[in-house]
Amino acid sequence: MTRAEDSIVSLCQRLGQAHRDKDADAIADCYAADAVIHSLAPPLSERGVDRNVIASWLATWDGPIDIDAQNVDLAVAGDLAYTSALNRIRGKKTDGEDVDLWFRTTMCFRKTEHGWRIVHDHSSVPFYMDGSFRAAVDLAPEAATTWNAPAV
Repeated sequence: MTRAEDSIVSLCQRLGQAHRDKDADAIADCYAADAVIHSLAPPLSERGVDRNVIASWLATWDGPIDIDAQNVDLAVAGDLAYTSALNRIRGKKTDGEDVDLWFRTTMCFRKTEHGWRIVHDHSSVPFYMDGSFRAAVDLAPEAATTWNAPAV
């Protein structure tokens, strides 16, 4: 791997660890201040990461949040990079619900004076095209190549 690829993998590993540790500040630090966010939760789009919103979401989990990335594609061109992956989030909510969900993520990165930061984060689940518009949260990849660096 190149130095840039190593740095981005390290950033993704820090992001995964921050989720496991439920550390809102460490999660927010992985993002550029003006990052475009298309998360699984409403609204459709936001600009910037709100540490208080992250802390509120983390408080709904009982114990660590595990996020594993598979089928990762990473490309770097100068001071910009992108990755796409299938992610699996697992953990227990404070209401006792066990979560085990696969979703898709594409992230764009920019090298800044503070190192690589996420500048665009798009996560989604497909929906059934049968007219029900139900989110297809029961899907899992048939075959996946594991990349040992969590991505979100």
